[in-house]
Amino acid sequence: MDIGVLLPTATAQWGAADDPRELVAFGRQAERLGLSSLFVNDSLISPRIEALTMLAALAPATEAVTLGTAALMPFLRRPVQASQSLASIDLLSGGRLTVTVGAGFPGRFGRPLYALSELPWERRFARLDETVALWRALWDGAESFHGEILRFDGIPPTTRPYQAGGPPVWLGGATPAALARTGRSYDGWLPYPPDPADYASGLRQVRRAAVDAGRAAEGITAALFVSVRIDDDAESGRRALDAYARAVYGMPLEELERIQAVVTGSADQVLGGLNRYVAAGARHIVVRLAALDLRSQCDQLERIADLVPAVREAAHHTAGAG
Repeated sequence: MDIGVLLPTATAQWGAADDPRELVAFGRQAERLGLSSLFVNDSLISPRIEALTMLAALAPATEAVTLGTAALMPFLRRPVQASQSLASIDLLSGGRLTVTVGAGFPGRFGRPLYALSELPWERRFARLDETVALWRALWDGAESFHGEILRFDGIPPTTRPYQAGGPPVWLGGATPAALARTGRSYDGWLPYPPDPADYASGLRQVRRAAVDAGRAAEGITAALFVSVRIDDDAESGRRALDAYARAVYGMPLEELERIQAVVTGSADQVLGGLNRYVAAGARHIVVRLAALDLRSQCDQLERIADLVPAVREAAHHTAGAG
């Protein structure tokens, strides 16, 4: 059972006096506290430290934690250059990189970013899958690639990653098509459904698609992205979460809770909420800490670290019961 944390790389998650260089110290502290992974997200919607730059800074500053994206949007980058960057981070980290990818969403979280990237919105999922296939080919030393959308000949020698075949690539998404594509082609699944029952159902569909494709169902990492706020005063915690949702997403908490996994309350209540996803099959939880300055982020980090042993124990019991 792995539990990691999303680094607050967006400026909306910093206090006015915060120095973004402290994010490296935040990552080191998370590792010392026993978190098993550090993730960063990727966007052009709001100012933030660029995802791959952040991971490159963390690679030599940490020792054992997984470094991941949640989620990287490959269409924002030239595909061959992105493969080089990812391979370089994998080398610098000694093989600790995991890459979650996504194609963006309708509305301001998707189509405008394609326009900025000078790419068509249409066939975005096919482009995403081909980009990942291209990366894997390059990581294996391919000199050409012929897809329906991406075609390259005479590719010069490229950077080879530390991990044989390249870092694991997970998919973020929970539509029926995304579940099928995860099972067929990806190494892990990182959704954020508000209902643990939907997570369990989606995981079954991913594993069924894997088996149908001749793959080992248990070889696909079952991950979860969840926003968390621990507060002894429930009402205070919800106010803080609401302020976070408005600052980061431009929407009230009630709207965010309808589309994303959110767990809040006392430590015991948060533990219970996380354990419901563990019971549904989640085995790598990526926690986004709902706080709007680094000091509060550090406080929430310590609180979630206190729950790590109990969440791992719950996963052990769940596995034993299965």
